[in-house]
Amino acid sequence: MLKSFFSEFQKIRIKSVNKSNNHQKINPVNSFYQAKIRAPFAVLGIRTEEDWLTEIDYLPLNTSLKTPITSLAREVCAQLEAYLTDPRYTFDLSLHINGTAHQRRVWEKIQQIPCGQTCSYAEIATKIHSAPRAVGRACGANKIPIVIPCHRIIAKNGGLGGFMNTREGEPLEIKRWLLQHESI
Repeated sequence: MLKSFFSEFQKIRIKSVNKSNNHQKINPVNSFYQAKIRAPFAVLGIRTEEDWLTEIDYLPLNTSLKTPITSLAREVCAQLEAYLTDPRYTFDLSLHINGTAHQRRVWEKIQQIPCGQTCSYAEIATKIHSAPRAVGRACGANKIPIVIPCHRIIAKNGGLGGFMNTREGEPLEIKRWLLQHESI
């Protein structure tokens, strides 16, 4: 009986992990954040560790806001609000970028794309000797969106492509908003 319980628990856990595997998906609000601020397209859940920004999550618009509880969280919120006011704002934050060597190369290239410009998955792939789908997966694994502007990566044909490991729904509306905000 206990074995059956653990087997069922594991199935539920795997389903839950698979559903939340996309770091930027609209995440449950019970996660621990150092701050939550409103953006026009979502509430931004801010996570920090020591002196590093570690994650920004897109939460549902009806999520309760949370006043920053650390000086770093206050600084992250101030810089995000500056970007939301002026898309040409340049972030100056210490980032804890945890990922594979390939993902870090992709994120590095993405950070070099200026506001108001885009680059295709294929162009990034060519620059780092990779494949467009692998670049797309790395974009989907980006835990610090907006600051690492994966929304600036589009399809080769000029279409939106995907966002947050999906090709439809609310995530694409967020990408569309960010690109329009940057006058793209």
